[in-house]
Amino acid sequence: MTTYIDNKKAHFDYEVLDKYEAGIELLGFEVKSIKKGQGSLDGAYVIIRGGEAYAMNVFVPPYQEKNTPPGYEPRRNRRLIMRKEEIAKLSHTEADRGLTIVPISIYNKSNLIKVVVAVVKGKKKYDKREVTKKRETDREIRRDFKDR
Repeated sequence: MTTYIDNKKAHFDYEVLDKYEAGIELLGFEVKSIKKGQGSLDGAYVIIRGGEAYAMNVFVPPYQEKNTPPGYEPRRNRRLIMRKEEIAKLSHTEADRGLTIVPISIYNKSNLIKVVVAVVKGKKKYDKREVTKKRETDREIRRDFKDR
C-alpha cells in the first residue's frame, strides 16, 4: 500500500471523527499523474448529491500537458465509489452543523486507487496553537537527547 497524496493540512485544521474508504472515478491520464505523486487535496471536500458522493476541488494535473484532451479541468468533480449504507451515514452527518467530510489521503490497494474520506470537526484557534506548541517541545526534546 503506497500513499500517493496526503492531506497534511486536514489533520492540523480538523479533528477526525470517523474514516471511510472509497474508490474514485478517474481518467487514465489522471491515474498516471496520481501514481507519479502529483496532485493536491488542499481545500478538497466531499458532498453527497442524489445518493452519490463527489470529491470537490481535488487537484489532479494532467500527466502530459501536450496529450491532455481539450477542455480538461484539473479541479473537476470526481465521483466516489462507496456502499449505499456508507453514503446514507455520510448524508446524515453532512446535515449536522459543524461537521465536514474531507478526503484525507489517496493511495493504492491491490492495483486500485482508493481515497480515505473522513468526517471531521473544525478545530478552534487555541487547539491549533496547542498542537503547534506540543510539536515544538517534542522537537526540542529530541534535539536535546540527540546531542547527548
